[in-house]
Amino acid sequence: MTETKFTLPKTNAGPWQRRPFHRQYLMRQANDLFDFFEAASINPKGGFFELDDEGFPLNEENSTRQIHVTCRMIHCAVIGSLLGRPGSDEIVDHGMQYLWHHHRDTKNGGYVWSLDDNGVVDGLKQAYGHAFVLLAGSSAKLVGHPLADQLIEDITQVINSRFWDEAAGAVREEFDTDWSPISSYRGQNSNMHLTEALMAAYEATGKEDYLRKAERIAQRIIRDNAVPLGHRVAEHFDENWGLDKSYKHENEMFRPSGTTPGHWLEWARLLYQLWVLGRKQHGWMTDAARNLFRTSIDLGWDNVHGGFFYTLDWNDQPAMREKLWWPVAEAIGAAAYISAYDHDDYFQTWYRKLWDFAENHVIDHDRGGWLSELKEDLTPASNLFVGKPDLYHALQACLIPLYPATGSLTQAIIEADHTERPVR
Repeated sequence: MTETKFTLPKTNAGPWQRRPFHRQYLMRQANDLFDFFEAASINPKGGFFELDDEGFPLNEENSTRQIHVTCRMIHCAVIGSLLGRPGSDEIVDHGMQYLWHHHRDTKNGGYVWSLDDNGVVDGLKQAYGHAFVLLAGSSAKLVGHPLADQLIEDITQVINSRFWDEAAGAVREEFDTDWSPISSYRGQNSNMHLTEALMAAYEATGKEDYLRKAERIAQRIIRDNAVPLGHRVAEHFDENWGLDKSYKHENEMFRPSGTTPGHWLEWARLLYQLWVLGRKQHGWMTDAARNLFRTSIDLGWDNVHGGFFYTLDWNDQPAMREKLWWPVAEAIGAAAYISAYDHDDYFQTWYRKLWDFAENHVIDHDRGGWLSELKEDLTPASNLFVGKPDLYHALQACLIPLYPATGSLTQAIIEADHTERPVR
């Protein structure tokens, strides 16, 4: 692909990530997000509420708890604990208790998608949800939670025995409550988030099999498919991993048709992280990451209004023109991570452009949190998302730039703490 060149003026060329004011800004934004989400999200009956735009529970009377929300809040509370934010450890425990004692299916094994006060609402076993269980357990281990080891052991056994397809080097997608198959669909999104979780499990346990699986998924999704497609990440496949460009699903939020530039950006960071953890042996990963980032900008960014279109069709035209908060957050994390290794001004320029956009259009300065959805013209909307769904994407965008790009955010915080801690 043709690389766009950017040159920063010598008077303003130093990376923002190193500037004291910008670092204070990032930590202040992270703390504001914690303030908005943490206390308000705690459901006294167990698990966590999802919040409306004002920061109140969407359904306080009988809230549905989805597994990825439970697990992401555990992961974010672990980050809070590692940073030294008071109250975080109780939130980790609150989430881990609900995950282990309620989401876990003691009869059939695995973890159900959602529950309310009356029990299971959706008992399907989704690879996407199980990926976040592994992430939650691996993160909780870093702060010594007593359920972490048994949760990691349990979810690892479930992933290996039910989801992992060794021949494909990726996971099967979904099963009914009793593990009977319900479709032959294969998806990249669940595999992408499992890559994130497998890296976290590798860092938490040191077991190489987690890393090997993450590398195999990256090869399947990116090297074998996205690279030949001009660094566009395909979302939907059949059971033989044949690309399904015509795929349509009733839930356009979780399985949108076409392509999703936000996922290209998410993969850009994950590939760099995987390259580092893999002892920098797989050079194709960094090349693919840089091209994924550039392609997401070239094709996915709205040059008129700003922001990333949610989806594109296979002719590279906007399909769903909404602008969501999480692609901007993932782009910030990717730009920061890539900038740590590639000093091309392009990535630093876009890091700044992305924060400009977030500050001026996405961060809700009046009520707190980040607006989850904007129309094409950047006015707030609620077509796909209601309220402010979670803390996970925005928090990591604020904190990834503050720490060395030597692995996951949690591991980088731990390493920085050890480096800065005085010798006793």
